[in-house]
Amino acid sequence: MSSCCNSVGSRDAGRKCVGAEFVADLKQKISLCVDEAKTKLHRLSQDIWTRPELAYHETNAHDTLVAFFQQEGGWTVDSHFKLGTAFRACWGTGTSGQAEVVHVGFLCEYAALPGIGHACGHNLIAEVGAAAGLGLKAVLENVQLPVRVQVRPQQNRAKPKGSQHRAGVTIKYHGKASHASAYPWEGINALDAAVLCYNNLSVLRQQLKPDWRVHGIIKHGGVKPNIIPSYTELEYYLRTPTRAELPVLEAKAGKCFRAAAMATGCESGAVEKWSALKVTGGDGAQFFTLRAAKALAMTALDVLLCPELLQRVKQEFSEARQREESMQRGASRHAD
Repeated sequence: MSSCCNSVGSRDAGRKCVGAEFVADLKQKISLCVDEAKTKLHRLSQDIWTRPELAYHETNAHDTLVAFFQQEGGWTVDSHFKLGTAFRACWGTGTSGQAEVVHVGFLCEYAALPGIGHACGHNLIAEVGAAAGLGLKAVLENVQLPVRVQVRPQQNRAKPKGSQHRAGVTIKYHGKASHASAYPWEGINALDAAVLCYNNLSVLRQQLKPDWRVHGIIKHGGVKPNIIPSYTELEYYLRTPTRAELPVLEAKAGKCFRAAAMATGCESGAVEKWSALKVTGGDGAQFFTLRAAKALAMTALDVLLCPELLQRVKQEFSEARQREESMQRGASRHAD
């Protein structure tokens, strides 16, 4: 995992926020820039996804990202920056020693997880960071605001947090539609099956291990109140800390799915399983990845062009740091 920081220098600390129309034009250019680069950005993500590497061993990902920025032109790239698999790419005239440099952070992870590769989507986070950097650079060239992009390793990258092995499950129930007031006895209520399924899984949590997770929603519950639903659909995530435990949890959940169908007379729920790994490596993730990149670059632009917003960001950061330092001092005194 690595994090990306942009450092942007403001030439006029006393200026006011620029016009909304001007900012909107710049944001449109960010969007166009990212869209124009989507093919090579997708290629970047796929290269990292198909060759997963654990933290501190992301040799291919490092080389891929270094080559990406070198080929873009205008970027000064330092490979193996402080660590063997970290790098730094810089553009513009801003330097970290400038008195008025503003640091805008982008995240650019690319470490995989043991046994499941890029199921957490770190290949997509790397693509987001690179895309946001390109988009922001494109507009800052026009408004003459310098930007520096720096990629460096995170402190917690060697220890993934929380349950990492997960599966997605879509459950579908098919009943029989009927008028809920005139002929309710003619219907088979698929919504009842969905509700029973939900409740079954909620009760199951009593017998789950503390680090197992089951959570989901009812995606489709019917059409109108006076029509007995003939079709319902739920989506669930199942998570366990180890790969060996995941099939055990899936089997327990499967009994809940089937019991709901049997109790209501619905056709057995068509259970479709999908993995996070397939999603993060699929073409369908590209749209949402680029949308996130655009949002990050546009947020950075808002901060850079509005001194009042920048001041609020600095104030919140300062207050958060003071709270953290206070908590650390309190913990230290307690330990003593």
